Amino acid sequence: MHRWLYRIIVVLLMGITACQPSPAKPAGGERRLQVVATTTIVGDVVRQIGGEAIDLTVLLRPGVDPHTFEPSPQDAARVAGADVLFVAGAGLEAFLEPLLQQAGRRARRVDLSEGLPLLPFEAGMEEHEHEDHKHEEEAHSHGPMDPHVWLDPHNVITWTFTIEGALSQLDPDRAEVFRRNAEAYRAELRALDGWIRSQVALIPPDRRLLVTEHQVFGYFAHRYGFEQAGVIMPGVTTAAQPSAQEIARLEETIRSKGIRAIFVSSTVDPALARRIAEDTGARLVRLYVDSLSEPGGEADSYVKMMRYNVQAIVEALR
Repeated sequence: MHRWLYRIIVVLLMGITACQPSPAKPAGGERRLQVVATTTIVGDVVRQIGGEAIDLTVLLRPGVDPHTFEPSPQDAARVAGADVLFVAGAGLEAFLEPLLQQAGRRARRVDLSEGLPLLPFEAGMEEHEHEDHKHEEEAHSHGPMDPHVWLDPHNVITWTFTIEGALSQLDPDRAEVFRRNAEAYRAELRALDGWIRSQVALIPPDRRLLVTEHQVFGYFAHRYGFEQAGVIMPGVTTAAQPSAQEIARLEETIRSKGIRAIFVSSTVDPALARRIAEDTGARLVRLYVDSLSEPGGEADSYVKMMRYNVQAIVEALR
């Protein structure tokens, strides 16, 4: 879509939005913060803290891959009308800067990865041997640091302090509500971390080997003692495709190390992973990594997502 036409649509949508009735107000009649989150995972954590005191919009729907997401004019209008925009950060949302340019107004942007001890992608796993991957990778690359910080619950605990602080600063009258919600959620996350450790202990250390479609489990592996033994997609995103030689090397790794399972994100086409699993006798296991499930599904919150993933990993590897 031409940029000028995109801008016209955004302006029209903002005008329509302005003509709509004001959002519902809590007791006391005060306006609620207009909050936008990028991914379903970020949105769920924000919701746990903001609760009924905010009006929350999540840009990505369940099942949408943030690597390939293309925002609409409606998304730009939502961002333009927001008080605050929460992003996962660390380069995950490649669509963000063009979206903010189209919105024409910068809501306060809160990068939840800022200040976290980011991990680099593992050496060698992000390098390509073939020029065929280059341009597609450049279009979707996160950069040198792994943005999937939420796969370590302790990083999400840090998120909660950042979210609580931002909401409280924007709406000090409800700061106590945000504080209580955040404290309760932090207790839930600490319990989640303890439960994950108890479950991982059921897997013999020599079987804690992860093969995934691309590099996503660095933080999980670092915290819970796993090795990222191989990836299907060359590089660090879901955009690139492996060569026949790369597939052959991965299959040899799976056979030689006796790797029991290949883990594939719910947002990724599993066809290639299924073929590799059939070739090697490994089990194909779907996980939720970049997106929650639909509401009412098996992984429709961050805590449920982590519990689902850990149970699936333990069942496949123990």
